[in-house]
Amino acid sequence: MQAAIAAMAAHTILAAAPSSHPLLSAFSNPSPTALLSHSSTFHGVSFKLPQRHSSSLTAVASKPLTVVAAAKKAVAVLKGTSDVEGVVTLSQDNDGPTTVNVRITGLTPGPHGFHLHEYGDTTNGCISTGPHFNPNNLTHGAPEDEVRHAGDLGNIIANADGVAEATIVDNQIPLTGPNTVIGRALVVHELEDDLGKGGHELSLSTGNAGGRLACGMQKKISSFMQLFLPFCICSFERF
Repeated sequence: MQAAIAAMAAHTILAAAPSSHPLLSAFSNPSPTALLSHSSTFHGVSFKLPQRHSSSLTAVASKPLTVVAAAKKAVAVLKGTSDVEGVVTLSQDNDGPTTVNVRITGLTPGPHGFHLHEYGDTTNGCISTGPHFNPNNLTHGAPEDEVRHAGDLGNIIANADGVAEATIVDNQIPLTGPNTVIGRALVVHELEDDLGKGGHELSLSTGNAGGRLACGMQKKISSFMQLFLPFCICSFERF
């Protein structure tokens, strides 16, 4: 009887008194604050109990991600059998029009037809670049005409020193997609393009622009090379 009474008294004391060991205290009172603030060490190994975030913590909403599309760029280095040569750069933002910046030297003063041709092949000179780029199978025209080749970029005009500089903005020569101009060739011609209105038998196919003086295939410029493009006039053939 006395043993039973002593056992009951011990049980009552243990139930009423808080645990003095932090580990037992944490489990006997498993509040989020207690679990976050207690740790223990056994035989030289220190560990922390699994943490439960307090219900009073306020969740921080993540900000929406904004993606900024980089401009697409390409370059063509034009060369021929004569002294005519030049560099043409192209750029396009998103799905907008393509801006073409032209600088060609060694030309005779006056207007010269300037076109995008079907192929980038220059193994046999500019003749192997094929006809004007014409994915819609239309007749030749001016850049502003509804009926035109996609590759009809009109004329560039050389000054008295034989230098032609021009900026062309066009919607039919994208740098991506099924009608991309990457891998095709730009060609500068001997004569003025009559824009399909000259009445010549070649007016509706070539604009009667004469021979091909220089040409070059358009190549995409990597993001790395775009860093250097504004600072130098380089030969991009290696890229």
